[in-house]
Amino acid sequence: MSEHRRKPRRPIDRRPSAWRGPVGKNRPYETNTGIPRGVKGALIGGACTAAFGAACYGGYALLQGTPNGDSAGPAAPALAQARASKTTAALSAADVANTARDFLAAWSSGDTAKAAGLTDDASQAAGRLAAFRTQLHATSVTLTGKPATGTSVPFAAEARFDQGGRSSSWSYDSTLTVTRDAATGRPVVKWAPAVVYPKLSAGQTLETDRSVPPPLRVVDRNGTVLTASQYPSLGSILSQLQQAYGTATGGTPGTEIRVRGADGTPGQVLRVLSQGVPGKPLTTTIDARIQAAAEKAVTTKGPDASTVVIQPSTGAILAVANQPAVGFDKAMSGNYAPGSTFKLITASTALETGKVAPDKPLPCPKYLQYGGQTFHNVNNFSLQNPNMALDFADSCNTAFISTANFLPDDAVSNEAHDVFGIGMNWNVGVPSNAGSVPAATGAMKAMSYIGQGNDVMSPLAMASVVSTVKAGSFHQPFIVPQSLDGRTFAQVFRSLPASVAADVRSMMQLTAQSGTAAPAMAGLSGDVGAKTGTAEVDGQTKPNSWFVAYDGDVAAAATVPNSGEGYQYAGPIVAAILKAAAG
Repeated sequence: MSEHRRKPRRPIDRRPSAWRGPVGKNRPYETNTGIPRGVKGALIGGACTAAFGAACYGGYALLQGTPNGDSAGPAAPALAQARASKTTAALSAADVANTARDFLAAWSSGDTAKAAGLTDDASQAAGRLAAFRTQLHATSVTLTGKPATGTSVPFAAEARFDQGGRSSSWSYDSTLTVTRDAATGRPVVKWAPAVVYPKLSAGQTLETDRSVPPPLRVVDRNGTVLTASQYPSLGSILSQLQQAYGTATGGTPGTEIRVRGADGTPGQVLRVLSQGVPGKPLTTTIDARIQAAAEKAVTTKGPDASTVVIQPSTGAILAVANQPAVGFDKAMSGNYAPGSTFKLITASTALETGKVAPDKPLPCPKYLQYGGQTFHNVNNFSLQNPNMALDFADSCNTAFISTANFLPDDAVSNEAHDVFGIGMNWNVGVPSNAGSVPAATGAMKAMSYIGQGNDVMSPLAMASVVSTVKAGSFHQPFIVPQSLDGRTFAQVFRSLPASVAADVRSMMQLTAQSGTAAPAMAGLSGDVGAKTGTAEVDGQTKPNSWFVAYDGDVAAAATVPNSGEGYQYAGPIVAAILKAAAG
């Protein structure tokens, strides 16, 4: 049996606590008995604060804390103030330098997770820093810090790339900012897209574009090199051809780094990593000599003019010119009311019925009512006992509107589409506008017959119309041979009857010789024909001037918006081109 016995329980001291009574001079100072709960801890915390400063606030909180870990009691405000001072204390130079150094070192080494952890937004930073290597396909990244200015630390970045065996590099300067993390108080890099590249804003990223079209050497039908510097009106077309045919001619795409917008759209190009390699030259249908004449001609009339020249027998585009030369390509893609040049289609539609003919009477009164609206001729002229040919030559509106009395509402619209290819999908080789002629009733039908209302055409479309009349059949316009890419050309449903085409050509010849086109066509003879157009447009002080004409196997259309009558402005442009083409 054990010799040890349980010690007897100590009697409870029922005397008044030494902490409650007065402390006498000779009374012992009792520190281990009768101390109220929490007081001992307070003494330890106080002593620790005195000895170690802020480093001991944790112990103070532990001993004085509530079950939830929150500080309580009269010392809580002091503790909160101490915590706040911990996260708002000014960063030392060492804090800034060390944080920047560690961040740049981790990013350089490829440890993007570690680098992101040294920022105040690790989730965002991790993805962006990793993408710099993976999406840009960088083989190495070298980041070199520079002396700090306050909390800002500039650094130099150099990334190296290998694009198809061709090495390249990209160097730039950026800046990071060191701040205190709001939650922990530790020094961290303040994250922003600009850390990766200084010009990036919220939502923007960097991307590598490996589909940059290769350089393209474009030549005309005779092998002459075409450049935007020598032929400014071809600038947008040459760029479009590069996009569409750079690789089709055997070229190799280039690679560049660009900004990608928050909405996914491509932005500014920051660095070309590798130039594309050109393939064989691209031969177009352009005739450099006619192109030069067209470029010059559009500068002679008004600040706004455009023209397209076509070879009627094939549909090949010989020239495209705009004034001004840069910007939107009005010649190929513009939308204009074509005015009386549209009477080529109206005349063809009426002639196909057999109810009219060039040598048969067709009245031309000053005024004509149709669909509840009164129509008139330019300057309210009228003709005495004219036939259709004279109406055409003098551009009588009322005579051609009168054909609406026997033509169905969709007759002209169908003729434009089915015979002239208007509104079809033209695979020209570059963007283009094939025009639009919707069916109409009432007054809008009458307006359509004279090229107004809802009729809209580009100079390209009207050049194709006159080419169809000259050739007798529609040939879709094109600037790049179909054989290059095998694209499908638009095909009309039926050809213009030969007799009708001949009748319209005869009226165009009369117009060029003695009608409204004669002043502009002076000096041209032989197989020539023309038609003027003057289109009134709401909101304009002057009408759009139009002119179409052919000379042999060259046809052209031009427009000068907000200028005046067709023969005065567009006419000289077309005539100058035809004369240059004739040599």
